Amino acid sequence: MTLEPPSGRAPSIRDVARVAGVSHQTVSRVLNHHPSIRESTKARVLEVMEELQYRPNRAAQALVKGRSRTIGVLSAQSSQYGPASSIAAIQDAARDAGYFVNTANLTSVDEASIEAAVDHLMYQSVEGIVVIAPQVRVFDALEQLSISVPLVTLQSAGRLNDKALSVDQIAGARLATRHLIELGHRNIYHLTGPQDWIEAEARMRGFLDEMGAQDVATTAPILGDWTAEFGYYAGRELLRVRDFTAIFASNDQMALGLMHAIHDAGLDIPGDISVIGFDDIPEAAHFWPPLTTVRQDFSELGRRSIALLLAQIAGEDTEPYRGSIIPELIVRSSTGRAAF
Repeated sequence: MTLEPPSGRAPSIRDVARVAGVSHQTVSRVLNHHPSIRESTKARVLEVMEELQYRPNRAAQALVKGRSRTIGVLSAQSSQYGPASSIAAIQDAARDAGYFVNTANLTSVDEASIEAAVDHLMYQSVEGIVVIAPQVRVFDALEQLSISVPLVTLQSAGRLNDKALSVDQIAGARLATRHLIELGHRNIYHLTGPQDWIEAEARMRGFLDEMGAQDVATTAPILGDWTAEFGYYAGRELLRVRDFTAIFASNDQMALGLMHAIHDAGLDIPGDISVIGFDDIPEAAHFWPPLTTVRQDFSELGRRSIALLLAQIAGEDTEPYRGSIIPELIVRSSTGRAAF
């Protein structure tokens, strides 16, 4: 009996099942280390995989080599620019290191959803997990779970363990605030991100720290939701009073909405009001006017997170990969000297 698949094509999971005399579901269970599979069945399926040279499937290779070479990513709010950019950077860095990435996206941040997502990753035999979760409550839930593989957390401010990496959000917010103060602005509002978001909290703290260090009076930060729609709404409300000359928005999308509201009011940016954002999304350079913002190096964050995780997996020193990444102030045309 020939073991060649028809037409010379690459062997499929159904070819393996046919030759091994089992269902394709059984082959899938073998690939995914299902505990219900008998050892004799597993051995037969693996033998057929070798005979057919069924190599494209990474799970089959993992069974032969004893390692999955797969890293899990646990992500919440992956539609936001920061988490999405972090995932893309991690995938690039993992691929360069010869690893695959399996991402579990949290549609909810309740304990049951978080536990199910972790179970999904563990079922895929991941060798380590990178956690990209901006909410405090995600890390509170993870602390209650017993996770047997190494973890690296991004932007967690050390809430889960000491294997945390981050762009220094406080330093970035201080850069933005200092830039406005050095331009002569003294009446500055801060539009924050949502409550419970670690990055929003850190950026607000940086704003308040820099205002205090420069001895500039502050007003209460305005709680936002990251969207341009909210930025537009907040801008319209603030312009009813117009007791400010500059606004620091906690992300570029809210800055975009603010700029829209300022233009609608017939005011000039930056002649009447300066606006600064955070993240440096690709579109920021094309806002009207181009947006001054704070750039995060997501590529470096991705490279370093994979290096740190692989060092943990190998039992090597992790110290060279630790520490915060300092963001960069990108000055464009949306900020200018305060009008006195």
